Amino acid sequence: MNDWKPAQYPSVSPYLVSKDAEGLIRFLTGIFDASVTRRIDRPDGSVIHAEVRIDDSIVMIGGSATDHVPTPAHIHVYVRDAAALYERALKKGARSVQAPARKHHGDDLRAGFADTDGNAWWVANQ
Repeated sequence: MNDWKPAQYPSVSPYLVSKDAEGLIRFLTGIFDASVTRRIDRPDGSVIHAEVRIDDSIVMIGGSATDHVPTPAHIHVYVRDAAALYERALKKGARSVQAPARKHHGDDLRAGFADTDGNAWWVANQ
């Protein structure tokens, strides 16, 4: 047990600043079956800060109505079926970055797609 961080949080969590935080939350819940674990809104209902859980990880999301500028990131996620998740992402409007493939013998099956903020989501399974 660590007394320096909450037990339900991993040691590393990506923090994505989004021009459409609400849309990014819908993207993650629709593709990864993520669940919103925390959300703080401005008085107008727009997102200041949100956290979604994907399996055993937390992705933090900030709305871009501050001086923080959205900067695309690359996020790697292990999933049960990378090919199926890739196809689901494309059907929900993601842009293909890499079709499912194994680059070398023994490698994971890996695929990539981008959300509307330009973040590249790399999904893989053994």
